Amino acid sequence: MTSLSVNLNAVAYLRNRRDVPWPDLITMARLVLDAGAIGITAHPRPDERHIRRSDIVDLTALLRNEYPAAEFNIEGYPTREFFDLVVNSPPTQVTLVPDLPEQSTSDHGWDIEANEDFLRAEIVKYHGLGCRVALFVDADPRNADLAERVGTDRIEIYTGPYGAARDDQTIQRELESLAATAERAGMLETIKVNAGHDLTAENLKILSVRIPNIAEVSIGHGITTEALMVGFPAAVRKYLDAL
Repeated sequence: MTSLSVNLNAVAYLRNRRDVPWPDLITMARLVLDAGAIGITAHPRPDERHIRRSDIVDLTALLRNEYPAAEFNIEGYPTREFFDLVVNSPPTQVTLVPDLPEQSTSDHGWDIEANEDFLRAEIVKYHGLGCRVALFVDADPRNADLAERVGTDRIEIYTGPYGAARDDQTIQRELESLAATAERAGMLETIKVNAGHDLTAENLKILSVRIPNIAEVSIGHGITTEALMVGFPAAVRKYLDAL
């Protein structure tokens, strides 16, 4: 079964609109983990507009002390500051993304070939901390081979174009592109597949049927939107049912 990691960035963004400590990330993390999510995802950005560095410390302590079997996935662009953050709060998985600081959200994957030496060196650094490493990539079967070449453990396929598609023809085209990438990764012995971005319970169900070898999905915006209507535990259960 595909694992579900819940991204809490949207919750942090809502909290940061006021100088108050709610909604509380630790409470929300407990709710989603108790409801069956395998772990928590956080994407700290340099301006701390949603997840703050202090949140990473608090979430690390929560998982270590109360949920030792849960996974922690920290996403980010591999700067020196990001590496130092991971050193001090080592997660289960580091997902390296090619985001610029001013981007509102991730909207493209790595050009692995153009950044091959850089990515290979960064992956070695995070492996040295005992972290599993995933690279955020666009749907393209060639990216599976390139990812293997630089030594990463997983690829996270960017599902934004699939999530944004509205007509059946476009949905099917994007789905098949994702499937081709996942199927190529499945042929390799060293690469597993993650997926994420703009996934809803509805399109996730279709995705998981078409691509059964997805190891993990990381979902934030869609599941938080659902939680505003039904609460986080019910939203997590709905997404788990879709998987």
